[in-house]
Amino acid sequence: MYLIFKRTSDILLSSLLILILSPLLIPIIIGLKLTGEGYIFYKQERVGYKNKIFYILKFATMLKNSSNMAGGIITTKKDPRITPMGGFLRKSKINELPQLFNIFLGDMSFVGPRPVMSISFNAYPEKVQAVIYNVKPGLTGIGSIVFRDEEDLITQVKNRGEDTWDFYSNKIYPFKGELEIWYQKNQTLWVDFKIIVVTAWVILSTESNLVYKTFKTLPKREF
Repeated sequence: MYLIFKRTSDILLSSLLILILSPLLIPIIIGLKLTGEGYIFYKQERVGYKNKIFYILKFATMLKNSSNMAGGIITTKKDPRITPMGGFLRKSKINELPQLFNIFLGDMSFVGPRPVMSISFNAYPEKVQAVIYNVKPGLTGIGSIVFRDEEDLITQVKNRGEDTWDFYSNKIYPFKGELEIWYQKNQTLWVDFKIIVVTAWVILSTESNLVYKTFKTLPKREF
């Protein structure tokens, strides 16, 4: 019953938001067309439900060939590959709005583990790989909230001259896996609703500790 209601909610809410946000999406599309390299949408393979590949849709925020430039798949704060509008779109999370179409089509849900590239998926411990996408990936999720400062963390690691990929694979991804396993053990419509509310709150108040006040059994991040 939970899954039926969640899918129905995803269809109705994504449809409504696409209509409501159209006046916002159009100026962004025009702005992206006139800045950077002039391309609007970014489509990339991601691991999704039951570990199947799908194409995620975002507003373009980086140079087209950025993955083959210095830095690879890892993005730092003030990364030179970010386009003129990209910094604002990424910080505000507006770049994620095209995923409303992914949600409408059934590739994603509003709440769930963020879908990642195959190389990043392989950085999860095997026990996490086996279960993390037993639920549909989400526009937001508990891992996204706890690691909303991910780019800042990676920038600090890079500035210390340390290996950023090692930090991802040995620190961030194992702990993100723990968070998403927690979510699957505790998922309800009420938990999903609270995750959406907390997501909106921490976008406006980035230093807020509301996530741990709201979910008291959530594993604590120590770094």
